[in-house]
Amino acid sequence: MHSNLILVEGVQLLLIIGVGIAVSAVARKRNFEPGMIIVVLAAAASFIPAMPRFELDSEFILAVVVPPLLYSATRGASFAAFGANLRAIVTLGVLLVVLTTGVLGLVASWVLPTIGAAAFVLGAVLAPPDTITTVSHGDEIGLPKRVTSILTGESLVNDATALTLFSIAIGVVVRGEHTSLGHGAMELLRNALVGIGIGALFAVATLWIRKRLGNPTLETALVLLVPFTAFLVAEVAEASGILAVVVAAFSISINLTLDPRHQYPGAYRTRLQEQALWPVLDFVLETFVFAYIGLQLRFVLEELASSAEPGLVRTLAAAGALLVVAIVFRLVAVYLLFGRWTLRHRMIKRRIERDASFRAAHEERRRRRSRRGGEPLDPPTQRETLLVGWIGMRGILTLAAAGSVPASVPGRSAILAIALLVTLGTLLVQGTTIGWLTRRLRFDLSAEWDEERELLLRGRQIVAEASAEPAASPDATFEAQRLALGRAVSERRLTEEIARAMIEDIDLRQAARHTMPPAHG
Repeated sequence: MHSNLILVEGVQLLLIIGVGIAVSAVARKRNFEPGMIIVVLAAAASFIPAMPRFELDSEFILAVVVPPLLYSATRGASFAAFGANLRAIVTLGVLLVVLTTGVLGLVASWVLPTIGAAAFVLGAVLAPPDTITTVSHGDEIGLPKRVTSILTGESLVNDATALTLFSIAIGVVVRGEHTSLGHGAMELLRNALVGIGIGALFAVATLWIRKRLGNPTLETALVLLVPFTAFLVAEVAEASGILAVVVAAFSISINLTLDPRHQYPGAYRTRLQEQALWPVLDFVLETFVFAYIGLQLRFVLEELASSAEPGLVRTLAAAGALLVVAIVFRLVAVYLLFGRWTLRHRMIKRRIERDASFRAAHEERRRRRSRRGGEPLDPPTQRETLLVGWIGMRGILTLAAAGSVPASVPGRSAILAIALLVTLGTLLVQGTTIGWLTRRLRFDLSAEWDEERELLLRGRQIVAEASAEPAASPDATFEAQRLALGRAVSERRLTEEIARAMIEDIDLRQAARHTMPPAHG
């Protein structure tokens, strides 16, 4: 019986991946979000007669699926852009998530009073938007770079905030732990600091070990272990596993690509191997999560229909109410939070114009902040604010967190159903209208394109100058080109994005040279 169950679940898993490939191929050709289509089809498939329930341990998804997805998303993020937009990112990724958890928790406790404190578990599940998927199609949609940078940073930070709040809420509901607002804030801070420290330690150890392995397969295998081990060690230490993964990914990726101290012969082969590996892993894991949660729909609805409280009708009504609140509250909150920043910025500008000593002190503070990771930017414009407020679709983390809610939590079936319906609702309402809204806002991106062309020309000039220097071998010339680009980034003459793209091109050219057949005379 046990072996038959394993066989059935194995076949289901293979079908999920196979169907996901086919669905994604069709969806991408028609500019639809594959995740949304996969969830809908999986939910429909759950109603097939005699379809067995495919259910995993509640901790599996968070421990196995989320860390590599987050690591992969962080690899391509810009540290300078993160620093330049730090205030907006912290505002959205920490403050807004806390506020959203509280508001959605209160609404949930009002519409579903029988689940008690588990309403705030639901609030934490629904709080973090998944903006990485949207950002990955930013060029196709026409998103301004400022919006892309803010949303990328928010998605990396808000997951950590939401999961910390989720853990606190689970502790209150399952273990009867009591916490105050002050204690919760200190716990959030402690989790963040310890998680950052653990991530930094993993990055240092990985960088030290990696350059001594001398084999692309072993080096890639080592990096594949990092998101899982960093996350699990941080969770054992009761810290933020998400922040540990983000910090490790940031540090490893930037140092291996741009820092001359961490360059070594043959590293280009590992970079190319990883560049091909991570998108495949992302696709498989995202397909699995979307399909897995969709396949739960029939069974969750049956459980709700057979239970007296909260019941199917009340749960569906709660899902509708929470969907509306989630969309409207983010839009209003982003306007208020960014509006407060804009108002304060205007007041500071007036004081700078009137007070010379304040102007000098302000410029000194600005210079210090810029040295920590990018020139701080002014508040987003009204159009940027509207776009950021509207891009709030729920996604992988919401579904994964809902799937990891322990069975002992009151209203678990309702939480699963609501998470699925709210995710689908935001994908349908917001996800399908982002392109339309972006076009209606008529962003002028010509200055961004001009700057990118200018930086590309500068990068090519830097590469040409490095190529002109005498070198012992062609490989040494390629290495000199990469080192020159890395120095240009540290000197703020190039952006990380441009340097990474050019280094990838150099890696490909170097790999091609080594795979070409020898010339015959």
